[in-house]
Amino acid sequence: MKKYNPTSSARRQMETAEYKSVLTVAEPLKSLTRGRKRDVGRNSFGRITTRHKGGGEKRLWREIDFLYDKHDIPAEVLSVEYDPNRTSFIALLAYGDGEKRYTLAPQGLRVGSKIITSEHAPVEVGNRLPLKNIPVGTFVYNIELAGGRGAQLVRSAGSYATVLAQEREYTHLALPSKEVRIISNFSWASVGALSNEEHGVMTYGKAGRMRHMGVRPTVRGTAMNPVDHPHGGGEGRTLTGRRRGPATPWGKPARGVKTRKKRKKSDKYILSKRKK
Repeated sequence: MKKYNPTSSARRQMETAEYKSVLTVAEPLKSLTRGRKRDVGRNSFGRITTRHKGGGEKRLWREIDFLYDKHDIPAEVLSVEYDPNRTSFIALLAYGDGEKRYTLAPQGLRVGSKIITSEHAPVEVGNRLPLKNIPVGTFVYNIELAGGRGAQLVRSAGSYATVLAQEREYTHLALPSKEVRIISNFSWASVGALSNEEHGVMTYGKAGRMRHMGVRPTVRGTAMNPVDHPHGGGEGRTLTGRRRGPATPWGKPARGVKTRKKRKKSDKYILSKRKK
């Protein structure tokens, strides 16, 4: 982590990841970028469904390869780059046939590293192969829920899943949430843990940095009036919540309430639920 000299009240608290020691270029490859209108918390009708999102700097969208459909073609890492649209770093790959693609960069990947997507690839950082060929105890990321569907699980900074067991046509995985799930061992996964593992412990120092990232202010419910929030009102500072527990601004229970649907079809694939 990089700590700053206390030249102001914001700098006194500020800590960021050591980007300069990891990233190699400042500008992305133009042919793999495009403009994109962000949803900023709104649904298809334009109504706000997630509060406290909006504003921020303009972003170029990097086309990330989550399908990994170039099998048995070795690739070389040309650069490791920052992506404002996700928490982990990304790597620019040059395949043996001349094509270039972006992919999520794992920890330990460097410029010049060679990786490959193959059923018989060696179990090395960055390589991608079916779960049935990955030994127990290996860290994996970019995991498919079904073969050919593309990477869907474990895609955020510093995260990884652990291969716990191989049983018939299924692989047991311990996910970052501590949930133990079984997935078809014909699904593919990449070996390693994702980069930028310090993302979750950074101190941003001031509200202005969060505004640049598209995060709008959040007001505590206890600071409001009763007409505006169930937590509002009272003399002086009061506790969060009511007799029935913490609630959303619309009176629905919050914190610790189960949101997963009962009798969901995928329940049969969960061996151990995530810890509360």
